[in-house]
Amino acid sequence: MSRQSQVSAGILAYRRNHGLEVLLAHPGGPFWARKDIGAWSIPKGLVESGDLLACARREFTEETGLIAEGEFVALTPVKQKSGKTVHAFAIAADFDLSDCRSNFFEIEWPPHSGKRKRFPEVDQVSYFDIATARHKILPYQEPFITELAQKLGAI
Repeated sequence: MSRQSQVSAGILAYRRNHGLEVLLAHPGGPFWARKDIGAWSIPKGLVESGDLLACARREFTEETGLIAEGEFVALTPVKQKSGKTVHAFAIAADFDLSDCRSNFFEIEWPPHSGKRKRFPEVDQVSYFDIATARHKILPYQEPFITELAQKLGAI
């Protein structure tokens, strides 16, 4: 499947705690280890069926160990530079982040060493105020934050 035809779906959880805050995930693994600004993401993954919300909920749980339940609001999809379309669903949720745990992936590390190493798909999750989240999130996902803030009257 080409990247242009791939579709991902994820969840943008938010809470009102000293203003509007959104939950973002920092990707695990050696490539992202020293990256912060512009590296965080909504928990998301590839859609393997036609049900975008079911995929978003599954990926959210796999990457955070948390279960998103409640009323979801679809946000306008965005496209990555590669052409992949990403759908997001917002939900009001004040999760206890001490319960977070991620699934793992395995890669050859260091490269060309012949050794395989496991890394968490997500190594951190955190709530951020809107201004901070706009700097932390991958640039192509920033419209999700802007749309959510507009819908909630936070900007």
